[in-house]
Amino acid sequence: MDEQACPRCKTTKYRNPSLKLMVNVCGHTLCESCVDLLFLKGSGSCPECRIPLRRNNFRVQLFDDPTIEKDINIRKRILRDYNKKEEDFNSLEEYNNYLEEIEEIIYNLCNDIDIVNTNKRIEQYKKENREVILRNKSKLSKTEYELEELLDIEKQVEESRRQELKEIEVELKKKKQREKEALIDELMFSYEDASKIINNFAEQAEKIREEEKKVPEVKKPTQFSTGIQFTRTDGQGFLSVPKEEEGLIYVYKPLKFDNYGPTPPAQSEIERNGFIKHIRAETPVERAGGYKSIISCQRVLQEAMQGLFFGS
Repeated sequence: MDEQACPRCKTTKYRNPSLKLMVNVCGHTLCESCVDLLFLKGSGSCPECRIPLRRNNFRVQLFDDPTIEKDINIRKRILRDYNKKEEDFNSLEEYNNYLEEIEEIIYNLCNDIDIVNTNKRIEQYKKENREVILRNKSKLSKTEYELEELLDIEKQVEESRRQELKEIEVELKKKKQREKEALIDELMFSYEDASKIINNFAEQAEKIREEEKKVPEVKKPTQFSTGIQFTRTDGQGFLSVPKEEEGLIYVYKPLKFDNYGPTPPAQSEIERNGFIKHIRAETPVERAGGYKSIISCQRVLQEAMQGLFFGS
C-alpha cells in the first residue's frame, strides 16, 4: 500500500479507497486534495523535486508506477517533434540510428541524466528540421492513410444501408396509416357487416406485421469490408477453453543440442563450482531487461567445449 500513497499528506488507498492520485510532468504523484491546496495561491512547485508546476498539466495516474506515467508523457512530447519517417532517410541504418537517438533522449529525460544538454540537443534538432517536422505533422503516414480510406468506405456503406432501412420503415408506417384511414372510411360509408370489415382489415394488418419482421436489423459491424477485424471490440477475444478429449494444444519438447564435445555444466553446477566469479556481475538495468551474468558464463563454457571431440 506504500506505493499507492500521496507523498505529501501520506494518505493511502487503504485509509481512503476513493483516493485519486494525480501525476505531473516531473513524474511525482500527489492526491487530488493536495493538488487543490498546492494551487490555492495560483502557483506551486513539486514537493519532492521543487520544479515549478502548472495545474492544467496534472492528470489522473493510470499506472501504479509513476515513472511509467513520466515515460509516457515524455515519449509523447518528444515524438511530436521527432516525427521523421523511414522514407525521410537514405538508408535503413540512418533510420535505425535516428530511432536510437530518440530512445537515448527519452531515457535521459526520464532518469534526469544531463537534462540541460539534452534539452539543448532537442532545440537544435527542432531548428535544423523545422520544415520536415511541420510537413510530417500535416502528412498522414501510409498506414494511417489506408486506414482512413477503409473507415470512409465503411461509413459510406453503413450510411447507405441505414438510409435504405429508414426508407423501408417510413414506407411501412405510411402503409399502416393508410390502412387505418381506409378502415375508418369503410366503417363510416360501407353497408357491410362491421365485424366482417374489421376481420378483413385485421388480416391485412397481420400481413403488414409479417413484412416488418422481414426488415433486417442494423447490426454493429465488427470488421472492415476487406475482412480485417476491428482491434477494439465489445468482447474480450479470449480463446475457448480446450476440451479434454481434444488433447493438449501445445506440448513442449526440449531442444536437443549436440556440440560434439563434453557436456557443458548446468547453471547450478556453475554457481556451485565458482565459475561465476570470473564473470562481471550484471547491472540493475541489465537485470531488469532479463539478463543475468550466469547466461554469459554458460555460453562461454559451451563455446569452449564445442567441437573438442574432433581431431586436427
